[in-house]
Amino acid sequence: MLKNRLLPGAAIAALATLAACGQESTPETANQKPDPQSNQTARAQAPLADVALSNPSDHARQDQPYYISFYDLGLDQKTAVNSNLGATVNGAPVATQLIDRDGDGKEDGLFTLLDLPAGGDVQLIIDRDLASDAPTSEKRTQAEIAHKTGGEWQPHSDENREGKYEYVGGEFENVEILTPPDEHSDHSYYIRYEGPGIESDKVGYRIYLDWRNGFDIFGKKTEDMVLQDVGLDGYDSYHEMADWGMDILKVGDALGVGGYGYWDGEKVIRVSDLDGWEARVLDDGDLYSALGITYKDWEVNDQTLDLTAQLSMTGGSRLVHVDLQLSEPLENLTTGLVKHPGTEFIEGEVDITGKAYTYVASWGKQSLSGEDDLLGMALLFRKSDREEQTEDEHNYVTVLDSAGEDVDYYFLAAWDGEPNGITTKEAFIEYLETEAENLTLAPRERLETAHSLAQKDLPVSAEDALDWSKRLADSELDRKTLLYHVDGWDTNRERPPKFEYDIIGLLPMAYDELNEVAPADRYAQVLPKVTGSFIGEDGDIARYKMSNFSVDNVKPGVGVLRLWEDTKEERYKTAAETLREHLEKHPRTSDGAFWHKKRYPWQLWLDGVYMAMPYLAHYALLFEEGEQQQHSWEEVVKEFEVTREQLRDPETGLYYHAWDEKKQQDWADPETGLSEHFWGRGFGWLAMAVVDVLDFIPEEETELRKPLIDMIEEIAADLKNYQDPETGTWWQIMDRPDAIGNYRESSASSMFTYFYAKALNEGYLDESYREVAQKAYDGLINEFMLVHTDDSVSLTNICLVAGLGFGRDGSYHYYMSEPVYENDPKGTGPFILAGIEMHKLLKGE
Repeated sequence: MLKNRLLPGAAIAALATLAACGQESTPETANQKPDPQSNQTARAQAPLADVALSNPSDHARQDQPYYISFYDLGLDQKTAVNSNLGATVNGAPVATQLIDRDGDGKEDGLFTLLDLPAGGDVQLIIDRDLASDAPTSEKRTQAEIAHKTGGEWQPHSDENREGKYEYVGGEFENVEILTPPDEHSDHSYYIRYEGPGIESDKVGYRIYLDWRNGFDIFGKKTEDMVLQDVGLDGYDSYHEMADWGMDILKVGDALGVGGYGYWDGEKVIRVSDLDGWEARVLDDGDLYSALGITYKDWEVNDQTLDLTAQLSMTGGSRLVHVDLQLSEPLENLTTGLVKHPGTEFIEGEVDITGKAYTYVASWGKQSLSGEDDLLGMALLFRKSDREEQTEDEHNYVTVLDSAGEDVDYYFLAAWDGEPNGITTKEAFIEYLETEAENLTLAPRERLETAHSLAQKDLPVSAEDALDWSKRLADSELDRKTLLYHVDGWDTNRERPPKFEYDIIGLLPMAYDELNEVAPADRYAQVLPKVTGSFIGEDGDIARYKMSNFSVDNVKPGVGVLRLWEDTKEERYKTAAETLREHLEKHPRTSDGAFWHKKRYPWQLWLDGVYMAMPYLAHYALLFEEGEQQQHSWEEVVKEFEVTREQLRDPETGLYYHAWDEKKQQDWADPETGLSEHFWGRGFGWLAMAVVDVLDFIPEEETELRKPLIDMIEEIAADLKNYQDPETGTWWQIMDRPDAIGNYRESSASSMFTYFYAKALNEGYLDESYREVAQKAYDGLINEFMLVHTDDSVSLTNICLVAGLGFGRDGSYHYYMSEPVYENDPKGTGPFILAGIEMHKLLKGE
């Protein structure tokens, strides 16, 4: 595990000096800028990027792909391609490649392959003029397409063929782009080995560029590139064993290995009924190669659409990454594996989290190379991307959730005739398990770029704190914030928005708070355009169902209450009353705490305290009086008291993620009912909640407020013990900083920063915690804030989601297996709020 931020030495020294100068920050000195000369020295000596990469697995990873975009490096495309970009790993030059990852015809980032030791880390330096120092690289991937020129089309000599023409004479010519003429069909002798090909030093594949649309396998007996020599003498030779290998799969009427089509409920419909194809070689590099195929006007399911496929391979890997883009949504898009007699179907783990990778595979004597030769084929995909697993006469079928208009997955083949090939089913399954874990657990990345460093002054001032909040808010407005309206798109969940706690509740509230301190129409419009769009004229709430009894669905109510305060429109009050009724009817534990959801019975989660209690306290202040109001506030306080009683660990002061009163869940300790770990953001939700509810319980309610203020003081004292001494941030699993795969997590760190800053601003904590807050906020900026080429910014290292049950077993491995994203609202919202509170604190308000 990484112990130190791998910044250039000069940068470390400069930033340390700056931080030391700010340790005694006061309202009078907080706005003073650090010495610009020392900052400039550090920046001038910084490479373009200093990247610390950590292997989150306990097995070594060879040829781990790593890509960074020019956009993240802070370079425009023209500058980047003319900068002789290269890299070193732990000081030694390595081979790199500029690639076109998005397939638009322009190189957009730098790619390399890394060897990561088990549970260990490497330091990657990326800079100008390093490519010249790189070692000579062997060609480890290839993509190509070749067709004949100089001949002529004639009627096909085989009248039984689907195609009526064949190309006679001429020679093969490799091209970058090919649109086959109308005469082309299967076995027309026009395209070498009948379509584009792609290979690594492990295996090769070909894609039939005709009505069959099958995916075939070239088994290789060598690590050298071979496609350039395959099929030069026609179609027959590669069906016989050669020194390099041979075509080892009979595709027949099937998809082959990883091909795609449409599932009509009974059988696979291949991508056949269309107006033509266009194939492109997107990259043909030593380390990375890619093909693009566009299928024009595909007639399927009473729709006419275009399908664009991008297929890529990296050196040292059997996997092909398939990225499919549709011109309009299509249900039942499918992939599959040819189903041969005598083979065994294998299915990977399904009791896992939705974003984790699993697989389906076949194994057995299905190779054309010999009757006893063994071949394994597999598909790897995120669990949540599969709608159904079924089969037809020819295929093992995986029906995909195309998430609107796109989906991606991987396919692979493993032949026992490869050098050091896989020869047993057991070894094949072990290999698939490793590949699934490698895809699920991405290397942990800590990235510092010169472009970002140039804009970071530590300690952060009041002015800069507000500016960082505004910059992230503006960047997210440009990217996706306004897409969260009722008819829009939830980008990270890849579905239409629901009445969710983060995109409809937390994030619009953060913009509303930002508008209070930095008034602007662009911030003011978020709450009505996003949260307000879910509230109908009669007060009905779109995409909300009370009977689900999910406290997550109450959180957007904070925005509904703000909209009512701003507009006094009756529809907002009606919606708010619905959510209050929801809480009145919501099921509870025996000691009165709210269940997290109806589908999570008898369970108290830290998350739920934030989702419901600020709303309940605020509603009571606005609409209730007398005993009813008092009762609501007492319920709020009781929720915190029960949470503390059941979830706080007395030894560490940290809070467990959840508690099952019935002690029946697989994640729950059979004696205590507690989950196993201290999840950072879970505790963060609680910390934010306890400072927020006090906004709505009047100061004269001293008896009600006292246990909450006591809790704030207790949390503040305990939480600082787990603040990372190096960076000022907090870890995903809070008490295991040295565990393999653990990482400093930005949403929890933002929440804790907000907690300290707001508690200081409201007088709940004394000034001794000011240094903790400053160190935490400086850590947010230094550790997680990435500045792009256009000076927009991103918040990195956000745990996308974490929960318990339904494949989420609460183990350490589970919390590591959830994806790590940039710019998820569960992180960006708290970051914006933290900057606002730090601005107030440093300004002395």
